[in-house]
Amino acid sequence: MNSSLFSSIRRRWLAIAVALVAPLAFSACGVNTIPTKEEAAKAQWAEVQNQYQRRADLIPNLVATVKGYAAQESSVLIGVTEARAGALRAKSDASITTDPEAMARYQSAQNNVTMALSPFRVMQEAYPDLKSNQNFLALQSQLEGTENRIAIARRDYNAAVQDFNTTLRTFPGVLWAKTAYASSKPMVLFSATETAQSAPSVSFDQPAPPAPAALPPSK
Repeated sequence: MNSSLFSSIRRRWLAIAVALVAPLAFSACGVNTIPTKEEAAKAQWAEVQNQYQRRADLIPNLVATVKGYAAQESSVLIGVTEARAGALRAKSDASITTDPEAMARYQSAQNNVTMALSPFRVMQEAYPDLKSNQNFLALQSQLEGTENRIAIARRDYNAAVQDFNTTLRTFPGVLWAKTAYASSKPMVLFSATETAQSAPSVSFDQPAPPAPAALPPSK
């Protein structure tokens, strides 16, 4: 075998070897880690959206049920309806996960709904007939379950975001973050506001009747 033929065969096998080894080498050094973790975080954000949408879908039935027993609490009913509308208007797609201001607006809108729903938790004590309404009790149970799922979804989203953001700043991910994935930005954590940590005090006491007018002095 002449040297030129041998050299040609060797180059061919070397090219095949490089083609086979290169993907493994890139995989080993983490080239796919950033997009993988970014997509995982986006998937967790979609779950946050799903659970908030589920809560929004329950509110109209809750308001309609309460209106039949406590129509006089119009301010509460209007408040939660308006808060729901505001939350639905707020931008919520995955693009806000890298926009702190947009995320803050979304969080504020959802916290407004949480606060507006707080009176419903104690309303049943003020209205015994409402307390015995099976539809109201079922809706309350569904809302409580949804709030729990929201908390879990937010926790899982934050964990995925922390993992992704850490990858962007640590070796070897930082190398890819500055080259192949320069467009990938750190994502924003979801945090509750201070006002959402505790429910506001609510009173459903009926207003006291006005004091009778003083009688004019007798002559």
